[in-house]
Amino acid sequence: MNDTTEQILVKYKNADRDSLIPILQEIQEVEGWLSEKMLTSVGRHLDMPVSKVYGVATFYNQFRFQPKGRFHIQVCRGTACHVLGSATVLEEIKKHLKIDVDETTKDGLFSLEIVACIGTCGLAPVININGNFHARVTTDSLRDIIESYRVQNNN
Repeated sequence: MNDTTEQILVKYKNADRDSLIPILQEIQEVEGWLSEKMLTSVGRHLDMPVSKVYGVATFYNQFRFQPKGRFHIQVCRGTACHVLGSATVLEEIKKHLKIDVDETTKDGLFSLEIVACIGTCGLAPVININGNFHARVTTDSLRDIIESYRVQNNN
């Protein structure tokens, strides 16, 4: 168990199963994801089988099981973005980066997530990269956007 997970579990000294989700949320907030070791530690702490901890964690789409990339891409799949081509944008990102949704590139540079709605429907389709919104994204503009982050990483 890492120090951070241990410190969080100490705060839940006499916790029971009802604390499972808050514990997982707190660990992920600090660590950015949930590893197998973290889940095992939580199971031991709550006297629960790891399979139950994993079952709960995988049920909720808020939990991540891989670290985010340096540049975390969120693709809006809300109605306006869908109608205006976000499915095509998503497929282009997957093809260009050679990753699927909820994965991170091997170099740790990019990760990909689908979100239900970013709330910028008038600018659809929209992607968000580390809090920077990119509006009216096309397959052509997408390549330039991704390459600008690669260049940023190299500087």
